Amino acid sequence: MTFLRKDTWLAAMLACALACAPALAAENVENLADSGDAAAENPEQALYREALEALSEGRRSDASATLRRLVEQAPLHAGAFLELALTQCSLGNADEAERLFAIIETRFSPTRDLLTLIAETREAGCKQWVPSRSTVVTLGRGFDRNVNQGTSVSSLIVDRGGPIELPLLPEFQPHADQYSVIGVDHLRELTPNGSIGYLQYQVRRNDALRQYDSAAVYAGVESPWRVGRWTVHASGALGAVSLGGHMYQRQGQVQARVNPGLPLPAGAQLNLIAGATYSDYLTLTNFNSLMLEGRALLTWREGPLVASATAGLMTDQARDQRPGGNRHGNFASLMLKRTLSENVTGELGYTRQTWNSALPYAPELLIDAVRAQRTQMVRADLSYQLGKGQTLHLEARAVRNNENISIFQYNNRILQLSLQWQLP
Repeated sequence: MTFLRKDTWLAAMLACALACAPALAAENVENLADSGDAAAENPEQALYREALEALSEGRRSDASATLRRLVEQAPLHAGAFLELALTQCSLGNADEAERLFAIIETRFSPTRDLLTLIAETREAGCKQWVPSRSTVVTLGRGFDRNVNQGTSVSSLIVDRGGPIELPLLPEFQPHADQYSVIGVDHLRELTPNGSIGYLQYQVRRNDALRQYDSAAVYAGVESPWRVGRWTVHASGALGAVSLGGHMYQRQGQVQARVNPGLPLPAGAQLNLIAGATYSDYLTLTNFNSLMLEGRALLTWREGPLVASATAGLMTDQARDQRPGGNRHGNFASLMLKRTLSENVTGELGYTRQTWNSALPYAPELLIDAVRAQRTQMVRADLSYQLGKGQTLHLEARAVRNNENISIFQYNNRILQLSLQWQLP
C-alpha cells in the first residue's frame, strides 16, 4: 500500500482553506490573463499579476508584501489599494485596512458596488486570522472478489530440462469477501501564507478474511514557495500501514509540485511533480526500497467538465537483496469528471502502470525470469448530493495485473457504496 495521490484531494480541500481570500483575486487574474502575454506586461502589471496569483493560491502574506511594493510604485493603482485593504482585513489588521479604505474613498472615485463592498467589510469587521479547516468522514460497505490478490493460475510451470508443473496451494487462489471501511480526511491551514497540514486515516475490516484487515494513517505538511515567476509547493509526509492487526509498513515521502507557467488554452493547467518515497517493510525481509518519480499533470476545466491526464517515470531502488533487484517503470492515467445534474456527478478513470526488474526474480526458487509487470485499472464513480455536506458514492473498480511470471498475475473487481460527511 502506498500514499494516496494528493493532487486532486488537496486541490479540492484547499477550496475551503482559501475561503477567506479576497473574492476579486480569481476574477482579476483571469482578466489579466486575457489582456495579453505576460512577457509584454509593464513592471506594474507584472507585480499586480504576481499579487493576484498569490491571493488565489492562499499566500496572503506574500500577496500583501507584493501589493505594498506596488502601491509605493503606483500610488494611483486603485485595484492594488483595494486588494491590499481586503487582504489586510482578512489578516486581522483592522487599522491598516481602514486607512486603506479611506484612501480609496478620497483618492479615487469608487463605484457603488465597491462602496457597498467596503461598507459590508467594515460591518463584518476585520477579525484576527483564524485557520480554515475541513474534515471529511467516510463510511462504506463493499465487495472485493480478490481480497488476497490471489493468482489467476493454478500452478507454476518451470523448465528443468523439460516443463515441470508445480501446483499452488488453495491459499494462493483468489478469495472473495465483503468489507466495511471507515475513513477520516482532515485539512488545516497552518499559516496565513498558504501552509497546510493534513491527516488521513482509513480502516478496512473484512467480514471473514480478517487476516487481510488493513489500517493506514498518513500525516503531512505542504508549503508554497515563490521561486522567480514560479510557485513551488513543497510537501513532506509520514505514514504507517498495518495488515491483519500487525504493523506492516512505514513510509516517508517528500514531494515538490510546480506550475511552469507555460502558455496554455483557457481552462488548462500544467503541474510538474517530483517526489521520493522510502518504504520500510517490517514483516518482509529484503523488501525495503526508495522510489523516485517524476510526473506531469495536465488539467482542463470547462463548465461542468473536468479532465486530467498524468504521465510519469519511476525508478525503485532496492535497499537490500530484494528479489529482482532494482526496477524501473512508467505511469499514465486519464480522468473525466462531469456534473450530470444538479445533485449528480459522474467520474471515469483509467490507470496503467508498468515495472521492469533488473535481475532474475528468484533463481534459487526456480523463478529465473526477469519480472515484467503491467497493471491496468478502470474506475467509475457516481455521486449523489444528499444535502449540505453529505454525498453518497457508488464506486466500481476493475484491476488486471499481467506479468511474465504467471503466479503473480491476478484480476480483481471491487464494488463499494459509501457515504461522506463534510463536517462544519
